[in-house]
Amino acid sequence: MRTTLRWRLTATATLVVLIGLTLGSLALAGVLARSRVDALGALAAERAETVAALASASRLPDLLPVVEPGEIVQVLDQRGGVVATSASASRTLPLASLQQLDRLDRGVLERSPYGPDPLRVEVRTATLDGRPVTVVAAVPLRDVLSAFRALRVALVVVVPLASLGVGALCFLLLGRALRPVDELRRGAEAVTALGGGGTLPVPATGELASLATTLNQMLDRLQAAGERQGSFVGDAAHELRSPVAAVRTTVEVALAHPGTYDVPTLAGDVHEQVLRLQRLVDDLLVLAAVGALPLRREPVDLRVLADDLAAGRAEVTGHGLVSSDHEALRRVLRNLVDNAVVHAASRVRVVVQPGRVAVEDDGPGVPLADRERVFDRFTRLDTSRGRASGGTGLGLAISRESARALGGDVVVDDADGGGARFVLTLPVGVGSPDP
Repeated sequence: MRTTLRWRLTATATLVVLIGLTLGSLALAGVLARSRVDALGALAAERAETVAALASASRLPDLLPVVEPGEIVQVLDQRGGVVATSASASRTLPLASLQQLDRLDRGVLERSPYGPDPLRVEVRTATLDGRPVTVVAAVPLRDVLSAFRALRVALVVVVPLASLGVGALCFLLLGRALRPVDELRRGAEAVTALGGGGTLPVPATGELASLATTLNQMLDRLQAAGERQGSFVGDAAHELRSPVAAVRTTVEVALAHPGTYDVPTLAGDVHEQVLRLQRLVDDLLVLAAVGALPLRREPVDLRVLADDLAAGRAEVTGHGLVSSDHEALRRVLRNLVDNAVVHAASRVRVVVQPGRVAVEDDGPGVPLADRERVFDRFTRLDTSRGRASGGTGLGLAISRESARALGGDVVVDDADGGGARFVLTLPVGVGSPDP
């Protein structure tokens, strides 16, 4: 079973705290023990040096002086016998043999005849009445052992409890912090169950609020795109059905009444509908590809392109350069010029400027209420744009969507003196030559 993010973060935090407290306890106990051992070693060294000085001066008292509880000081002769001792030790039982004193590891005597606790031992040599003696001063390490016992208690009891407490606190805090995420998840499930549409809950503040807002905007765009796609599919099916039905009807009539159609007439009628169908399919493919194919930016001379497309059908004036995709731009301008030629009464004019091309005609113009609808797919405003004229109703839709894919736009307004003016605007990527 997969664990949730909340549990994973809680487990990680608990483990980090557990390891941190364990290492911290060990380090603290080690530092305290080392400092205490060093302090006891300094005390034992001071005591051994004091007694060694007394021995060398032949001023040893009957009982050697000690201060710390359990502290032992002895003076041993060359054979390891006790010459003098503190009140805490026996005159007949040495703390350790001379061989043991020579083999001390870091000044610590693990066991002695005076108890099971380790001792911090300092050894000094001196002379007493002309004879060499060994001065031994030892301090018990009970405090150090107590510190380690406290550490064990802390590691076994306190550290796990503290870690569990931190884990519980993290679990609660993460629950509150991740609650908006869970609400977003439930909202996404609801949107999925509806098959699209709907909005996600937006938290009051924070980064998740920005994320939820962005996701809602994305859902709105996806819904709008889905609606456009559904509308496009419906319109395309309707438009495709007409030429297919016309071809079928023509063929069925020819089959049912062989004498009605001769071969040239039948071929002409079918050929006309096939051409119409081909134009419609080509335009649909172009429209579907807009925005999906990568664009190749290159310098394009708008005047040269307009002259080529006008081909005697329109008057071209002005100059301008842009950085754009040549083929996509050519398709946009060709559709605008073709549209103007169809609607013009007698004149079509193309005005070129840097980043702007205006295509004007002296036809009936486009009513104000239809200036956005004219760019919809399969829109025909009058009979001259009907199916009989051969138009697919996709030219202006292709022009606008292609222009927007190029970073520009196409709009329509009134031309000077009447008619329609379609204006293509594009980002200016390069300069324009002087006219």
